[in-house]
Formats: sequence, structure tokens, C-alpha cells
Amino acid sequence: MIVYDKKMLDNEILTDKADVLCKGGFISKEQKKFIEKELPVLKGQNNILVRIGFFLLGCLLYLSICGAISIFGLNTEDAYLQICCYLFAVVGFIGTELLAAQNYHNNGLDDAFILGALLNLGVAIGITTEGYEAVIAFFVAIGAFFMFIRYVYLLSMLVFCMAVTAFLFFVMFEFGDIGKSILPFTAMIFAGFFYFLTKKMISRLTESYYYNGLLLANSFCLVLFYLSCNYLVVRELSAELLGTEVKPGTDNPFAFFFYAFTFIVPAVYLVQSIKTKDRIMLWISFLAIGFSIYTIRFYYSVLPIEVALTLGGLVLFAIAYFSIKALKEKERGLTFRPDRINHSDNFLNAEALVIASTFAIKPEVKPSESPMEFGGGGFSGGGSGESF
Repeated sequence: MIVYDKKMLDNEILTDKADVLCKGGFISKEQKKFIEKELPVLKGQNNILVRIGFFLLGCLLYLSICGAISIFGLNTEDAYLQICCYLFAVVGFIGTELLAAQNYHNNGLDDAFILGALLNLGVAIGITTEGYEAVIAFFVAIGAFFMFIRYVYLLSMLVFCMAVTAFLFFVMFEFGDIGKSILPFTAMIFAGFFYFLTKKMISRLTESYYYNGLLLANSFCLVLFYLSCNYLVVRELSAELLGTEVKPGTDNPFAFFFYAFTFIVPAVYLVQSIKTKDRIMLWISFLAIGFSIYTIRFYYSVLPIEVALTLGGLVLFAIAYFSIKALKEKERGLTFRPDRINHSDNFLNAEALVIASTFAIKPEVKPSESPMEFGGGGFSGGGSGESF
């Protein structure tokens, strides 16, 4: 199914690891260059700015091809408008296949053709079904999954996750008010099921080039699980979908469950991430905690905003201070020591820069030596010596 040479994909992973080891100081630059020379890889682009440039160039090429096709098809008028997006989607798939045959992968050009193919596929299905959202999401999900499996394209996995979630939502809308009422619980169960499914697939994965895609899907499930029953999300969606208005002194059904869910889930994420040393889950837990605080603040203003921000800053400062004291001497696991791989000493350089700017410390500049040399004289001046 996969179009690329699997050996070259494995070589990409090995060269990436060699780059990480070189940055961490475990191997020399000469060893890294030797590894890159001995392991042929696909024609990718690691520089994000260059990749964006190639993406724009690919979009221009894609639009030029579609424009050339439209010149011959505009004579048919309505019939062409019904099938033009299908033709444009085919152009995207064919272009991606041709680029893959030349070993282009994550280059920027292939980004334009893959994303263009998925976009045109969704528009084409929308025109045919007259905007039937569930069918559109279903076919876009299939196309995105195909792109990920065949071309190992990471963003297509994100498109797949979003399309599957949209498909679930639109299907639940088909059941009317009952489906909309149980949508938070359905989304929660859906996210939890696929989280453990992707976790199991990662643990049994033999083709390592699919790892990043599965990891992305796994992280997406964590975010979806939290947002599915967040109090703010549930209350606002209920007002939007069901037209329910929460009057003073009343609340949504199962409000206590949504309140508890909003604060318990981020805490569980935080504890689990520390226990398993999962950095992605740790960042998600921080974001979830912040959004939980915003959720309560959105409806209940207990303190003025300036007082709340001051107290929150003091609490965060205390947590950071005591965490640093507890972790700075640890050598393993969760520690505050610099990471050799990620070059955490850059933060130390930033700290020195802040201190220097705060106290107006300027680097000492050695004055340039004068071309005229003074000397001689027995007193305090720079007078002449005794010789003529």
C-alpha cells in the first residue's frame, strides 16, 4: 500500500535520531555527516520557511493545472460544474503519486497536492449530495486515511481525526434532540475508546514511520475527551443546538457531573503524565487546567480580574519555586537539570540576558590602542626621556 521505499523511510528515522544525538553531544558532526552519507533518504525539507515556499509554489502549479482543465470544460457549463471538483481531486491524487514516485516526501510540493486533493474531494461530495455534512465528512475521512497510509503524511491524520469527529457529530444530529442531548457522552466514549485503541496500536507498532501519526491521533483523543464534557462547551452547545436557556437559579441537567469532569480530568492527565513521563499529555494537562479555570471564571466572577490575576500569579510562583527546589538535585525521571537533547541551557542564556537588561549591565569594551606611543619622563606626565 505504501508508495515509498520502506528502507528509505527507516533511514529517515535513523538520520533524525543521529541529528538529535549530535545536538546532544553524544556523537560528533563528522559521525553525523558519515551517517547521512551512508543512508539515502527521501527528498524532504526540514526548513519550515523553505517548505512553505515550496508549498506556495505547489499551490500555484496545482491551480495552473486546474485552470488549464477549466478552459476546455467551461463550454459544457452546468455539466462541468458538477464534475470539475472531482477532476481537480484526481489531479491532486495523480500529482501526489508522481511526486512520490520521485521520492518527494514532506517537501512542500506534495503538501499542496495532498491538501488540495482532500479539499476538492470534500467540495465535490458536497456538490453531489447538496451539502449533506455526514457524507462529506465520511468521504473526507476515507481520503485522509488513504493519504496517511500510502504517503505517510502527518497532516492527513489530523484531517482524518477531525473528519471522523465531524461525522460522529452530524450522525448524532440525525437523531434530533435526543441525539444532541447525549452527544457529550457519545463523544466522551468515542474519544476514550479510540485513545486506548491508538495506545494499543502504538505499543504493537512494527512500522515506525507510522508512529508520529498514531501519536497525533492519540493526543487528539485526549483533547476531544476533555472538551466533550467540559462545562463551558456543553452549556454553550446546548444553548446553540437545543435552544435551551439557563435561567437564574437553574442549571443544565447533570451539571454537577460536568463541573466535576471539568476539574478532575485535567488533574488525572497531570498525574498520569508525571507517572508515565509523557510530555505531550503534560502540556495538554496544563492547557486543560487553564481552560478549566477560564470556564468557571466565564460564569462566576468571584474576584475582580486584577486580584484574580495577582493571586493566580502568586500561586503559580509558589508552585514553580517549590517544584524547582524539589527537583533540582534529581538525576533521573522528572528533573530540573538541563536536557542535553533539547539544549535547556538556552534558558540560562536567556536568564543572563534578562538580568543584564534589567540592571543596565554593559559588556566591557577594551579601548583601541593609540597609534602614537607615549613614554619616557620621570614625573607624572607623558614627557620625553633623557635621550635626544
